[in-house]
Amino acid sequence: MSDLREEGPTAQPDGPAPRRDLGIDLVRFVCLALVVVSHCMMVSPVLHADGTVTTENTLGDQPWFVPVIWIFMIMPLFFVTGGTTGLQSWRRLRANGGTGFEFAQARLLRLVRPAAVLLAAMFVGLWAALLTGVDRQVIQLMVSGAGMPLWFLAAYLAAQLNVPLLARFHDRAPRLTFSVLAALVIVVDCLRGALPLLAYANLLFLWCAVQQLGFLAADGFFARLSRSGLLGLVVAANLLLGVVTGLGLYTGNMLVNLNPPNLCLLLLGLAQAAAMELFRPALHWTAGVRWVRALVLVAGRHSMTVYLWHLPLLVAMSGLLLLTDFPKPAAGTAEWWWARPLVLLGVITLLLPVLAAFGRLEERPTASVHTRGRPAAAVVTAAVVVFIPVADAAFNGLTLGLLGGGAACFALAVLLLGRMPERVPGDVAAGRPVRAHDG
Repeated sequence: MSDLREEGPTAQPDGPAPRRDLGIDLVRFVCLALVVVSHCMMVSPVLHADGTVTTENTLGDQPWFVPVIWIFMIMPLFFVTGGTTGLQSWRRLRANGGTGFEFAQARLLRLVRPAAVLLAAMFVGLWAALLTGVDRQVIQLMVSGAGMPLWFLAAYLAAQLNVPLLARFHDRAPRLTFSVLAALVIVVDCLRGALPLLAYANLLFLWCAVQQLGFLAADGFFARLSRSGLLGLVVAANLLLGVVTGLGLYTGNMLVNLNPPNLCLLLLGLAQAAAMELFRPALHWTAGVRWVRALVLVAGRHSMTVYLWHLPLLVAMSGLLLLTDFPKPAAGTAEWWWARPLVLLGVITLLLPVLAAFGRLEERPTASVHTRGRPAAAVVTAAVVVFIPVADAAFNGLTLGLLGGGAACFALAVLLLGRMPERVPGDVAAGRPVRAHDG
């Protein structure tokens, strides 16, 4: 999800820059839109008579939610498409003499820079709210809710930093590499009952395995299957998913299966990768419509900013509305559901100035084939500095103090990584420069 302006599964390991795959652009745009819309149907703060505030996941409390989220749990699809574009970016960089550390530098900058601004803004804003008398319990509730997107950033970044290593294994033995990662996922799932903390190892193993499906897609594995073969793969993956959930080995609620992730999401990712290939002609036709293409390209330039900021803005807007006399229908009522389009419109309206102010952080060039990157020690140190607050938040929960510490760590990482100029070669077919950080 880090950049919708990417090339699709037509890349060759050391060939020229391919044409951008508009189908993948469209898939990632739809996934991002579904995330924003679904969060607008989940966040429902309630102000009680004693002044305390609680939140309800209205969407998650619906009796029809479990089968629906089975279909619309699109997080694995983000990692599948990220694997496809990440592999192609790495191959382009490697073909031009780039190293794994340069790839890591570009990936870290691409994801950490927008996140550093978000953490700093949240820390300053919530600290100011605390000083003006807002109850600390309300502040902590807002911190916990608004910080939810950061888990994706950590998981996605961890998977992407492993692209050069996993690509080497993939080039030698693609199916064996995927099988080993899948086996590690299953082993962790089997041991998580006895060792609960071990379950978090699948934040790496699971998402790397799903990302590996993107590697397979990039090399045409799914494209070589017939339509009946792709359909069979979708059906088989879902049937196996039904078996493991029906036997009680896993819950059928895919939102619960998301954190920590487990085998269910790998099966979903396999089904989604096959389905994406199955519907590729329709995706390309839709993405070729002029207004659709324009919308997707505009959103793609700022996809990470939209993802990181939409939930904090939604939480802030919902919290401020509690302090006003604005009508607040009870969660789950017909009036509450009819108000969701207005909530979505409010979030989009708030996103516009944020995109104007911070969207360019995603556009600034960060890598070059004509200059060497930062020292390897600086890149490794930056990665460690980034994951220290992330690990703390995963195990102990996000707090206001950790927001400030995280902002400082992310800013330090950006300083350690530096900034490199844009590469010169351009994608003539797409009419834009190709940058090593695309992906």
